[in-house]
Amino acid sequence: MHTLNTPLLYIAAFVVVIGVLVFVHELGHYLAARWCGVRVLRFSIGFGPVLWQRRLGRDATEWAVSLVPLGGYVKMLDEREGMVPPDELPRAFNRQSVGRRSLIVGAGPAANFLAALLLYWVVFMLGSNELLPVLGPPPGGTPAAQAGVQDGEQVRSVDGQSVATWGDLRWILLNRAVDRDSVELEVINERHEIAVRRLYLAAVADQGWQGDAFEHLGLSLYRPRLPPRIGKVLAGGPAAQAGLQSGDRIVAVEHQPVAYWHEFVAVVRDAGGRALSLQVLRGEQELTVDLIPEEVSERGRTVGKIGVAVAEPEGGLRELRTFVRHEPLEAWWRALNETWEKSVFSLVMMGKMLLGEASLKNLSGPVTIADYAGQSARLGLDYYLKFMALVSVSLGVLNLLPLPVLDGGHLMYHMIEVVRRRPLSERAMQIGQQIGLSVLLVLMAFALFNDLNRLFSG
Repeated sequence: MHTLNTPLLYIAAFVVVIGVLVFVHELGHYLAARWCGVRVLRFSIGFGPVLWQRRLGRDATEWAVSLVPLGGYVKMLDEREGMVPPDELPRAFNRQSVGRRSLIVGAGPAANFLAALLLYWVVFMLGSNELLPVLGPPPGGTPAAQAGVQDGEQVRSVDGQSVATWGDLRWILLNRAVDRDSVELEVINERHEIAVRRLYLAAVADQGWQGDAFEHLGLSLYRPRLPPRIGKVLAGGPAAQAGLQSGDRIVAVEHQPVAYWHEFVAVVRDAGGRALSLQVLRGEQELTVDLIPEEVSERGRTVGKIGVAVAEPEGGLRELRTFVRHEPLEAWWRALNETWEKSVFSLVMMGKMLLGEASLKNLSGPVTIADYAGQSARLGLDYYLKFMALVSVSLGVLNLLPLPVLDGGHLMYHMIEVVRRRPLSERAMQIGQQIGLSVLLVLMAFALFNDLNRLFSG
């Protein structure tokens, strides 16, 4: 069971996501090139030392997989990169019409958008367990507290748009925060009383969307005030090894009294790898149990877990989850809408970062992506597929940016060629490549810096 928490899962989840999506992207270029009659010399996934390669097909295309899966390329026959035999000139990339070249270049990002669409469609058809948008008590002074949000209120709509799940709420608020100062939340409490809360979103914009935007707003999931009684103990976990049993009630941790289960969880989460002394009531007997919470990576920080679940109270727990599934046709339209909305939001955010309207702290590199890949894999197949779809959208949008080293830069050159009725000079394109590469390296440096900052600062 504990192997799920090891770095191996995170690395494997990351490699699968990036490897599959890079393959899809390059496959788009490859299929479009073949359809246009262009000869493909090499299809490579990854960089660095070659792990596997083989020549296949009528054109003896070299297929290769390299050690580092952070990219790939499709090398086509091109006079600008070497001599081309006269009989092969019609199959050279540079000899194709601007329309065909644009089709080949644009097919990579298009393949990523199509992959995201199909992944969302599968998830919406299979269904997934989603958290209900039930809110916990907001910290004092936060926008949620100022709006009058109360513990246990469930959000029904945002500015009239229906909200069914916690994910819906997060997504709608992030979208509204791009261009609105405030929103109206329609909420309902456990007594079935309906109220409207005006939530101001400046805190999200001020923080540049980095970290947890909900934390900036003071919004959190509802946590039932349950007594600190253990229900289930995970076999082989720190709690089981220390001798904790189902039915044990946690009285104190490190001699500090514990009144509610969520208080106990908070202490354990902050004590990963550090010994804790628990005072436990078992029937009439009070015991002292010493254990060391297991360190687990979660959302960019290390937290402690001991492998226990809370005992369900009499009458059961308030239902906080709902199973969401759609028929194939409805799932398809929802997948289209999801892909479109995620694409537009990604493009808007990238534009805001380039214009200085949003912090570059939003950029994430391979470490953060690996962390989220591992977390989504641990949560289940539906979460993992949705994460893969989101990364696929991001990869498609990123490659459409008008930087010469990216697909969008080549499309920009093609548009200039259409206007000028002749291609740019080799010198102009070389300068553009150097500028584009410099910008891309700066963005990558920022992303890596953000990764390391999140890693070491928690």
